[in-house]
Amino acid sequence: MSESERGGPYGRAEAWKLLTEWTQGESLRKHGLAVEVCVTACGEAEADRLGLSGEERAALLQLYATTALLHDFDYERHPTLDEHPFVGVKELERLGWPRELRTAILGHAQYSGVPRVTHLDKALFACDELAGFLTACALVKPSKSIADVEVAGVRKKMKDKAFARGVNRQDVIQGAEELGVDLDAHIGFCIEAMRKRAGELGL
Repeated sequence: MSESERGGPYGRAEAWKLLTEWTQGESLRKHGLAVEVCVTACGEAEADRLGLSGEERAALLQLYATTALLHDFDYERHPTLDEHPFVGVKELERLGWPRELRTAILGHAQYSGVPRVTHLDKALFACDELAGFLTACALVKPSKSIADVEVAGVRKKMKDKAFARGVNRQDVIQGAEELGVDLDAHIGFCIEAMRKRAGELGL
């Protein structure tokens, strides 16, 4: 069995273990999962575009999934702008996680000064706030289900400043722009990705 199939020392199982060690809160763990679902879907689309298969495709998807799972793993312990995500990235460097993963995690924080260059950098930024917002949109439905969330309703809620105040709307808009996709299409793409794994997300 190859390193990428097994997951290796930097596979998804290791990322999840690290996230759960550092994060006790269920909602922040679920946020990591929701972002993972959306970022991995972006990774699949990128792998298709690049014509990747076999181990190359598996390695790319593993990088996207683990980056997303770990992007906020230090947030519960180190929530300040001075510390997050810098403390976490330092720990990831100490543990030997890939540079591309660490760079994308730094880049998802607008204030870090780290530019978003790669598709992974842009995908993480484009999915982070949006995944949180889509979760909030699902949880206010009577069914609490992502199956009942539609693009038009999401756009309407984005205009309601009182709803999910913690979500930066500008980051959602800018994220789609940087990724080079239409905002409505990106919202729909992430809703679809989350629907496919709704059970894991509790939605």
